[in-house]
Amino acid sequence: MKIFIIAEAGVNHNGDMSIARKLIDAAAGAGADAVKFQTFKTEKLVNRSANKAKYQIENTGENGSQFEMLKKLELSYANFKELYAYAVKRNIMFMSTPFDEESADMLNTLGVKIFKIPSGEISNKPLIQHVASKKKPIILSTGMSYLGEVEKAINWINEIWGRFKKRPQLTLLHCVSNYPALVEDSNLSVMKTMRKAFTLPVGYSDHTMGVEISVAAAALGAAVIEKHFTLSRNMKGPDHKASLEPNELKAMVNAIRNVEKAIGDGIKRPVKNEKNTRNIARKSIVSARDIKAGNIIASDDILIKRPGNGIQPEFKEIIIGMEIKRNITIDSIITWEDFYA
Repeated sequence: MKIFIIAEAGVNHNGDMSIARKLIDAAAGAGADAVKFQTFKTEKLVNRSANKAKYQIENTGENGSQFEMLKKLELSYANFKELYAYAVKRNIMFMSTPFDEESADMLNTLGVKIFKIPSGEISNKPLIQHVASKKKPIILSTGMSYLGEVEKAINWINEIWGRFKKRPQLTLLHCVSNYPALVEDSNLSVMKTMRKAFTLPVGYSDHTMGVEISVAAAALGAAVIEKHFTLSRNMKGPDHKASLEPNELKAMVNAIRNVEKAIGDGIKRPVKNEKNTRNIARKSIVSARDIKAGNIIASDDILIKRPGNGIQPEFKEIIIGMEIKRNITIDSIITWEDFYA
């Protein structure tokens, strides 16, 4: 199954539509399956006195309030309508994370095919169930949460989806909500834990620097990989420093696609491209000397040498004592046709 790669633009557009379009261009050029933004009404997301997170202060070099920072990064419905159409034009899926019910309604009207619920909203039952009521697939990030909290959110979704004849697909994303996250905090084995606990597809939302952890998550069976990206880490804003630049995003996508190909189907067998090497590298039974027709093969009449397109070495004991029916010159490959039946 193809790994679904989400290029997370988030708020790295800095409130500038020109930058937002360039982010869509970069995501499409990198070969990502989807480009994702964040949709919110600042007044409904945060109160005016809320402090910035530590990483936001460090990454922006400013204190100030979350409200002031986010208000500058808020896009309008008209903006998202334009970005949706541009993503369609660039042949990449448009996604955006809603942080309030009004934003979810707007995105649904826009026509988004998949909803993403961010880690910070995993305890927000009203929003989760409102999104679930849209009858569309959901990707649920699980940063900062215990397994029991993940289970609770899944149950809230299932309360709504239980009313439908056909349930949409729910996918979980393991996540560490630091920007950037430390490699040693990644704990990719959690993906296996959640797959076993909930029998759902599980992926990884990667906030580490570089691409190695995303590629490792792909090798461990991630169904979805999400990664922040920016046009430049030198840009001013809360998430740029923990994001990939376009060439790095493309390298990550290519690496994941290679890992995807390498995983295979699990059946142990020679592949087509091994067949020539198999014949060259394996050995057969060959004559150690000239052997005349009618002779009975003795142990010192034969050797085991390359190539491997004759009688296999495992049959050495069987052919000892058999009568040869034609003259064989020294260092010739012996075949079953050389013996009487």
